[in-house]
Amino acid sequence: MTDLSLPNPPGGLPDKRQVAASFSRAAASYDSVAELQREVGSQLLRRLPASFTPQRWLDLGCGTGHFSRALGERFALGHGVALDIAEGMLNHARPLGGAAHFIAGDAEHLPLREATCDLIYSSLAVQWCADFTSVLSEAYRVLKPGGVFAFASLCAGTLYELRDSWRQVDGMVHVNRFREFAVYQQLCAASGLKTHTLETRAHVLHYPDVRSLTHELKALGAHNLNPGRPGGLTGRARILGLVEAYEQFRQAQGLPATYQVVYAVLEKPL
Repeated sequence: MTDLSLPNPPGGLPDKRQVAASFSRAAASYDSVAELQREVGSQLLRRLPASFTPQRWLDLGCGTGHFSRALGERFALGHGVALDIAEGMLNHARPLGGAAHFIAGDAEHLPLREATCDLIYSSLAVQWCADFTSVLSEAYRVLKPGGVFAFASLCAGTLYELRDSWRQVDGMVHVNRFREFAVYQQLCAASGLKTHTLETRAHVLHYPDVRSLTHELKALGAHNLNPGRPGGLTGRARILGLVEAYEQFRQAQGLPATYQVVYAVLEKPL
């Protein structure tokens, strides 16, 4: 059963074709700048039930496979599947192991049979899905009764310093948009899955200058992918304006970049 189609998003979120291409290009550089991604994924692992021992798990949006390998070590007797929409990420992850299978797929149309997974783990991937209702529906379908869907995502307020600084320069869309936390609450409550944990936490990174931040976003493949973003090269005057505006946020540790992270642990009822 496979359905790897990539439909156009209904509104303000990026086209999944662009998401897949951007992260494929970033596969080689991703791990070198993935400090936040490792911290968030580790926090999500710690939120799993302590005595939980899934026989079959899915790393949804596995990226370079860092947490596929962590899941493989933690659940050594389990059978692991790593899935990502970006072929470049899978090509990077596959030789490093950690899962029994590495497959291309879309979180909104999982190429898995119903009631086949005890755990779906997804760290910093589902924020790129335009139809999160479908993500939850697919998780419900694929999980066995009593199975767990644990995800970390980004919500509104992420990179607000960069967004507000650009707004002072030209008012155009330069920063990725993310759902409000209240939307996650509403959709999870309506999903049929039981909520054990659903919370948001701010993670703040610091950079010596704006260029360091924008370089990292590009290396992660997470630079501006929104519809309505400006095309072509950004002029020197606008860059200088951005730098001047962002300097208003400077702290003793450097220029802050805030990520609003949603952590959720949901369970399919027995």
